[in-house]
Amino acid sequence: MKRIFTAIVLTLSLFAAFGCKQKGANDFIGVQMYSVRDYLNPLDEGVANIAKAGYSFVEMANYNNEAGLFYGMAPADFKALCEKNGLQVLSSHTNGPNPDRTPMEDCIAWWQRAIEHHKAVGCKTIVAPAMAADSLQTLARYCELFNKVGEMAGEAGLKFGYHNHDNEFKFKYTQEDGTEITWYDYMLANTDPDKVFFQLDLYWAVRGGVNPVDLFKANPGRFYMWHVKDEIEVGDPATGCVDFPEIYKYASLAGMQYQVVEQEGFPQGADPYESIKRSCDYVKTMRPE
Repeated sequence: MKRIFTAIVLTLSLFAAFGCKQKGANDFIGVQMYSVRDYLNPLDEGVANIAKAGYSFVEMANYNNEAGLFYGMAPADFKALCEKNGLQVLSSHTNGPNPDRTPMEDCIAWWQRAIEHHKAVGCKTIVAPAMAADSLQTLARYCELFNKVGEMAGEAGLKFGYHNHDNEFKFKYTQEDGTEITWYDYMLANTDPDKVFFQLDLYWAVRGGVNPVDLFKANPGRFYMWHVKDEIEVGDPATGCVDFPEIYKYASLAGMQYQVVEQEGFPQGADPYESIKRSCDYVKTMRPE
C-alpha cells in the first residue's frame, strides 16, 4: 500500500511539474503608461494606482533624451518610485531622429544616450513605437539604423524592438524587381532577428487586416513582446474585435515573453484605473500555449 501511495504522489508531482506548465498562472502583466497619461498627476499616486490595478511592471512613454529624464525624474529616482510600489521598470517607448533627415552618426549618438539612460532606469527593452517611412528608401534607412541600435542595445544588455500601428500592414512599396511588399513585411525581412524584435500590437494588426496567428506562423520567434489591446477595454465583448483566446494558443510559436496592456480610451464615465484593472484581470485569464 505504501508503494502505491508513493507512486501516486510521484505521478502527481511529475504532472504538476510538467503537465501543467503551460496552464499555470499568467500574472506577470505590464501596462503601457500612455494608457493613463492624463491621470498621472501627481506621479506618485498614479504609479501607486497602477500597482493597485494588478500590474507587475510598467512600460514608459515619457523619455527626455536631452535631459535624461523619465516623467521628469532622474532614472534612479523613477526606478525607486516604481520599486517602492512593487513595479518593475521593464520597457519604454521612445522615438529617435528620422535617419532620412538626420545624419546617421547623429541618430546613433541619440540612441547611444537613450540606451545609457534606459539601462540606468532598469529597462530590459527599448521600443520604437512608430516611424515616418513615406518611401521605400526611408524605410531601408530605418532598418539599417534599427539594426545598429539593436546591436548597441545588445552590447549594453538590453533588447531593442519596433511597435506597429495599422499602417505598416496597409502601406505597400514597389521594389526594384517590380514586386510589392508591405511596410511590415519589409521590416521583418530587413532587420536582423538577433538585433531587432517586434512588439506586435494585436489590435492594430487586426485593424490593419492581418491575422496575428498568420504572422506568427510565417515569422516564428520574432514577437518577443505583445501589446495586448482592443477597441477599449481588453476582453470587453461589447466593443472587442480581437480573438485573444485563439491568439494565445500560439504564444510559444510567436516567441512571446512579455505582455503589455494598452488602452487608448475608457468606457464613458469609467474610472481609468478601474478600467485598466479590468483589462489586467482579463489578460490574467489567458493561458499562453
